[in-house]
Amino acid sequence: MKQHIETSLIHAGVRDGYENKKGAVNVPIYLSSTFHQESIDEFGEYDYARSGNPTRDALEKAVAELEGGVRAHAFSSGIAAVSAALMLLSQGDHIVITEDVYGGTYRFVSKVLPRFGISHTFVDFTDLAAVEAAITPATKLLYMETPSNPTLGITDIRGVVALAKQYNCLTFLDNTFMTPLHQRPLELGVDVVIHSATKFLSGHSDIIAGLTVTADEKLGQDLYFIQNSFGNILSVQDCFTLLQNIKTTDVRFSRSAESAQKIAEFLDASSLVEQVYYPGLASHPGYEIHHSQSTSAGAVLSFRLPSYEAAKALVEAMKIPVFAVSLGGVESILSYPAKMSHAAMEPEERAKRGITDGLLRFSVGLEHVDDLIADFAQALDAIALKAI
Repeated sequence: MKQHIETSLIHAGVRDGYENKKGAVNVPIYLSSTFHQESIDEFGEYDYARSGNPTRDALEKAVAELEGGVRAHAFSSGIAAVSAALMLLSQGDHIVITEDVYGGTYRFVSKVLPRFGISHTFVDFTDLAAVEAAITPATKLLYMETPSNPTLGITDIRGVVALAKQYNCLTFLDNTFMTPLHQRPLELGVDVVIHSATKFLSGHSDIIAGLTVTADEKLGQDLYFIQNSFGNILSVQDCFTLLQNIKTTDVRFSRSAESAQKIAEFLDASSLVEQVYYPGLASHPGYEIHHSQSTSAGAVLSFRLPSYEAAKALVEAMKIPVFAVSLGGVESILSYPAKMSHAAMEPEERAKRGITDGLLRFSVGLEHVDDLIADFAQALDAIALKAI
């Protein structure tokens, strides 16, 4: 029976537990590094925990189901998942990648992959003509992040997939900001979906985790080879925690996204805010494309103040949000991309991408939206009083 994803969030990965694990509602934590084999001639399903563990297996099956894929793999961090996926490439290959990308991905692509003879071109992925112009005979991958981090740029997923098919390229998409609840890249033809599960899928700022999902079994097997070879697996305790946290993704994300819309509208109306980046605003240049491929505007927004001094004053005046790296937690998190998520980018590269000294990113948590808006109001008033 086909179920809504809200139902699958609760039950994916644990159904076998009802039948085979003595009726346990939750998947057991298998704290074992190795597994006894009954025969020298034939090994069982599990042998060494780096290669497979029942708890991690349950998580990976759940995530594959949620994304509509056939294989998923759980890694020790989001950037570990990104790195593993990119290691599917070989010497001489070329990547066309969105210029507005997470700083850790930028660092891996620009500083590490060139050592292995893998080249890249950063492109504005909101412009399909620019994407096509960057494709060369050596191009093997088109890498998307939509909405992008931190300026919430929107990529036409269908358009990029069509280009990839035309030029025989793979497509990867970082789906961290939307989750499978609100954006279904595999159904739109993407080859590999990537998550920093640290963020909305876990949602409690308690673990670091990464995920990849494929719709093609062979591609999934290739990713498993990379995972097993590098040994960059998610610990069994964190697998259990992530499985538990995924169950509340809908109620958490939906509430946060509802609040994000109101906060974006409030900030957009402020004379002190130069620009708000949020695809829920009709003024966003990617508004129509985003809503044709996603069912929510998400729970992250960015906004630009006129200067570093103004950004610093607002951060110091805000009372409710945590000022920290990361996003997607139940607590609202205010971040400064230039020194946090995108510190790995050179200043001139940040400037090209609109990551100014006055840019702040806000991940909306589960606090009451009226309290968050009141907090922003008093902080903006404080900036006005200082005449910054």
